[in-house]
Amino acid sequence: MRTRTAVLCSVLDQGVAALTNIVVVLVAARQSTAAGFAVFSVVYTVFAVLLGLCTAHVGQALVLEKGAPRAVRTACRSAVAFTACAAAGAGLLAAAVAAAVPGADGALAAGLAALGLVLPVLLTQDCLRYVCSVLRQPHRALAADLVRLAVAATALALQPAGTGPARLVVVWGLSALPALLLGLALLAPLLRDARTEPVRLLRRGHLGRRFAVEFSVGNAGTQLAVIGLGVWASPLAVGALRGATTLFGPLNVLFNAATGFGPPLLTRAGGPARTARTAALAGGVLAGVAGGWAAVLVLLPAHWGRELLGDTWAAASGLLPATGSQYVLMAFGTCALLTLRVLAPRSTLPLQLVFSLFSVCCLLLGYAAGGVLGAAWGLCAGSGCKAAASWLRAARAARAPVPQPPVSATASGDPGGTS
Repeated sequence: MRTRTAVLCSVLDQGVAALTNIVVVLVAARQSTAAGFAVFSVVYTVFAVLLGLCTAHVGQALVLEKGAPRAVRTACRSAVAFTACAAAGAGLLAAAVAAAVPGADGALAAGLAALGLVLPVLLTQDCLRYVCSVLRQPHRALAADLVRLAVAATALALQPAGTGPARLVVVWGLSALPALLLGLALLAPLLRDARTEPVRLLRRGHLGRRFAVEFSVGNAGTQLAVIGLGVWASPLAVGALRGATTLFGPLNVLFNAATGFGPPLLTRAGGPARTARTAALAGGVLAGVAGGWAAVLVLLPAHWGRELLGDTWAAASGLLPATGSQYVLMAFGTCALLTLRVLAPRSTLPLQLVFSLFSVCCLLLGYAAGGVLGAAWGLCAGSGCKAAASWLRAARAARAPVPQPPVSATASGDPGGTS
């Protein structure tokens, strides 16, 4: 496959995967009550944390595999086997602890138990996307993800109004089964002669450990704080936050594309100062797009909003100014971290650690001061401080007389650029 075609298929596949997540949340919001969607949102947030950890430990390390073709294929088979086993173990653990989750009607416990049932299907299907990437077969991943999008949207839309969250989770999880089977069938001829060594992903020095640490400090902390709001405070708050964030899903696609394809382009910009200026310009463009999208959502007629989110629209609509402001700041922060990935890759992990914890504090303090709206503005404040600190560090790196050369993840073990 030509490079341009491969890049196009990769971008399209990323877009389809993101669109699937958006559609799942939107259809679930429309098919359930506000209380039911709140429970579904808590369960979905738990899934998002587990998916991020799996992606960091397995997927991001896998795409860096180099060497003989057969060794790469062995790494691919090992990654799929490890993901299936780890997901089954995590699913059993989720089902085991579900009974301990507080809740008068047991809806949250049932939802977590349902997630444990379908988790191996969901995580293994997602792992195949990275296998296709490392084998330079992105069109096969695109085909499987298109099947997943069609089946998931259809299966959820066919559920009756007021469907319980546990049933929605089961339907959503099992809807990924056809895509999983198709992906395995498409990859089987390419991996037939390779060995399966899942234990290699547990060996000391595996890059996935470093990637998982950065994800944990950069993303999972905030997600776990949101889960805590749902478990110990108000599940309705999680539903409102998830509904508002879902409406900004297209921007997540742009941010992920910038994260994936930005560093090679910035590397060719022509020097530290020019790299920083190019990234700042890109951040301004992304921030403008984010601001425009936020304005469209804020001005969206109420009946259109209810068509998107159902009963959850009433709570989510009030958060749109705060969430929109957060995404504008996230645009600048994403491009600042991209600059550091090129100029000073070792500096991203401390920033992620400090300001992710700071964002959690802002979230919790905001909720204590002003409820769910305060929590949304707290997240916005955390993103703004993180973006400012990242650009200050990037400016120092750009002015350095002897800029630090880019260090690959395989050479340094630094997970660097994930943002």
